Amino acid sequence: MQPRVTAILVARNGAEFLEHTRAALRAQTRPPDAAVFVDAASHDETARMLADAGPTQFVSDTGKRGFGGAVAHGVQLAPPATSEDDWLWLLAQDSAPHPRALENLLAAVEIAPSVAIAGPKLMRWDRPDTISEYGESITRLGSSVALVDDELDQAQHDVGSDLLGVAAAGMLVRRSVWAALGGFDPALPSVDAALDFSIRARLAGHRVVGVPSARILSSGGAELFGRSTLSSGAVSTLRRSAQLHRRLVYSRGPLIPLHWLSLLPLAIWRSLVHLVFKRPTAIGGEFRAAFRAAFSRAVGPARRNLRRTRRLGWASIATLRISSAKAREIRAGQQRATSTGQAAPVRTRAGFFSGGGAWAVLVAGVIGVIAFSPLLGDSALSGGALAPLSERVSQLWANVGYGWHEAGAGFVGAADPFTFVLAVLGSATAWAPSMSIVLLYLTALPLAALAAWWCAVRFSERTWPPAVAALVWAFAPPFWTSLVTGHLGAVIAHLLLPWLVMAVLAAARSWSAGAAAALLLAAITAAAPSLAPALVVALLLWMVARPSRIPRMFGVFIPAAALFAPLVVDQIRRGTWAAWIVDPGITTATGATQGFHLALGTPNSTLGGWTTTISSLGLPELAAPIVAAALLAPLAILALMSLFLPGSSRAVPAMLLALLGFATAVLGIQLQLSFDGAEAVGIWPGAGLSLFWLGLTGAAVMALDALGRSAVAASLVVALASILAVGPLLAAPLTGAADVVASDSRATLPAFVAAETSTDPMLGTLQIDPQADGSLALTLHRGDGTTLDETSTLAATAITSSPAQDELANLVGNLASRGGLDTRAALNENHIGFVVVTAGEGDAAAAASTRVTAALDSNEVLTPIGETTAGRLWHFQEVSDAQPVTGAPAVDTPIGLGILVAQGFIFFVTLLLAVPTGRSRGRSTVADTGESAPGFDEDDNA
Repeated sequence: MQPRVTAILVARNGAEFLEHTRAALRAQTRPPDAAVFVDAASHDETARMLADAGPTQFVSDTGKRGFGGAVAHGVQLAPPATSEDDWLWLLAQDSAPHPRALENLLAAVEIAPSVAIAGPKLMRWDRPDTISEYGESITRLGSSVALVDDELDQAQHDVGSDLLGVAAAGMLVRRSVWAALGGFDPALPSVDAALDFSIRARLAGHRVVGVPSARILSSGGAELFGRSTLSSGAVSTLRRSAQLHRRLVYSRGPLIPLHWLSLLPLAIWRSLVHLVFKRPTAIGGEFRAAFRAAFSRAVGPARRNLRRTRRLGWASIATLRISSAKAREIRAGQQRATSTGQAAPVRTRAGFFSGGGAWAVLVAGVIGVIAFSPLLGDSALSGGALAPLSERVSQLWANVGYGWHEAGAGFVGAADPFTFVLAVLGSATAWAPSMSIVLLYLTALPLAALAAWWCAVRFSERTWPPAVAALVWAFAPPFWTSLVTGHLGAVIAHLLLPWLVMAVLAAARSWSAGAAAALLLAAITAAAPSLAPALVVALLLWMVARPSRIPRMFGVFIPAAALFAPLVVDQIRRGTWAAWIVDPGITTATGATQGFHLALGTPNSTLGGWTTTISSLGLPELAAPIVAAALLAPLAILALMSLFLPGSSRAVPAMLLALLGFATAVLGIQLQLSFDGAEAVGIWPGAGLSLFWLGLTGAAVMALDALGRSAVAASLVVALASILAVGPLLAAPLTGAADVVASDSRATLPAFVAAETSTDPMLGTLQIDPQADGSLALTLHRGDGTTLDETSTLAATAITSSPAQDELANLVGNLASRGGLDTRAALNENHIGFVVVTAGEGDAAAAASTRVTAALDSNEVLTPIGETTAGRLWHFQEVSDAQPVTGAPAVDTPIGLGILVAQGFIFFVTLLLAVPTGRSRGRSTVADTGESAPGFDEDDNA
């Protein structure tokens, strides 16, 4: 008796494929005996096209049960079976068979009565000579593997026919077997449905074969049924859900509770693996799949169905399964083939050694070591806006987070994000945290040159523009001014900005680069919060200009937002909503900086030291801005030329960065949000000018690249002018003109105080600073002085005083008055053992200093010590042993601990993503992560 074949064609929104599929079906050399066409709730012309094709039976289905459910519906309404030799041929809207496909499938099953399922070779719809899929298997841990995927068909897989599983599209299945097995598992609507059905057929005693001579065109996998596209995260969810469902169905009954309990831990573990291998889109699917499997009602019916139909043990299919190592090898080969096909053209770039990068870094390094040679051998730096770090790493990390902070009179609140940067920096030299800042100063120039060279080489194929960029960036006036004045945050931002540009450019193609960009953005904004608005605007513009990059770029903001959120909330709660952009560190006045100073690239009125240099030479004061402008002119001219040379479109983003940086600097000197004593202080414009300089440098690189060999002379002029522009600043550390000085101790208070506080770290020192208007400012230090990591912008930007500060103000008033009240109780209450009065600047300050000094000298409770490096010192010897009242640190409060845990989790995840790996990502298969599923053995008694 001739076999009878019923074709079941299921379609959903497949009008674009159906015409071809119908024609291919009509062209079969051995046509099917009946045709049942099923419309699975289409919204296009699919239903009409199916009905017009004149099938034996046209069926409308709800489509809610997926491809397998629609097939089952079609089989129910198909003409009844007439013999045991009835077959079902399953087709989808995008399954266009070769004219001899059905003939070859039937030829394979007719000569082997034990075969119940035959699968064709699926070919790519857009490339008919490429195999889309041919055969499936599973690993020991139950992960499904496509044996052949996206390979050029050279008959290399035509040897051997027995397979563990075949695809649903084009599957020829004996109708009696379909009925006996109950069709596809309803819990597997797409992915692994055909594989599971094939495995159940094998366990029921039937064979499953592949027929390489039967070819069918297919536009995608089962997960794309009725869809034009599907995100990688959605595919991962479907595949993991299918794997977990099969695991619970196949495993032994006594192990089900153990597997159920392992669902969430395995989801966490696999999520970490996904992060390491840069598959963050799969993480959500892990948890969705785990919860879906944990509360699925489909496992019980599926296990009962398997127990009812199984005749053989799992050992019968052992030879058709593959090892995890073999699965990794198959996937790696498929990924290599994909990577080769998608490889971008190789772009020629200058080599670091052959292209002059090493020489530029070497020159910068030599000059930097010579300029900062006075710092060699010392373990700490102080002066200007800089102070030493805490002497123990544990203290550094204790100052991060939301908790008690010693700044001012002490308060409970958020730490500056910069404290995280300082904690990481200090941990690099854990034995002496302050030494990390010394090393940073000594290596600042070569680090800047290296960053600029690597960044510039991304935009130029010539050798000299990146080398020029390295020198221009390493000798940038805002960078050197920040170094000399001790604005460490601006220095760190300058060093990291080129790396941020590189990471952002690569973020669209690489999760690792995107995570690196997120970390860099967090570090830069923490070090220089004033850059945050400009960088956010720049990134948003970049995303808008390239919408395809938005999904990966969106996460770049998350770590920075996590760092700043507690501080921003605290500032908003007290009404200083804009104060979160204030510079962290020691608050210092920037002087009378004007717009033309900023236009010349200098963040203060010294014009990079040229004002003092010109004055010492006896030249007119007007000569200083002229010299500064002349030395800046070559760079500025090249930057402007870039807008009118070939490839000018590349220079526009650079000039926009320059504009944003300059606007940040101008706005910074106008916003006076913090206080240095009684004086309102603007934001240090050095960080904004670094962004301005970055844009100018980038535009100049593109101009030099466009000019070609004719720009060699211009390159030399720009490099030389850049070095000369900071000549006075280069000499400042050597001549002692720099604000930053070296120290062999982290103490910022006199040595006598440091000796006393060595046994009492909470002993206080009250510092009184006479102001230019004759008033007095006070600072309370603990231990041997306030360290950089103990400073707080919440204290520096406070516009109202706390009760504790009011008490200290009353104490200072009494100490500064000859007829003041007895201060013993107040000094003991605050555990203050020393009072120091600094020398004021100006007549009014000097008069105030004299008045206070006289009052303290006459105070019988204080013992004069004399003049010290910090000012005139007095000792209160009757201080009690009672420690001052303080709040709980961050880890000892629920809110503080919660904030630290949340921030730690975000940065841990980001770090895992940022760590580069050599393993490439798969596109549509979930990797076998090597999870140790406890006792995963299929149930031979199920």
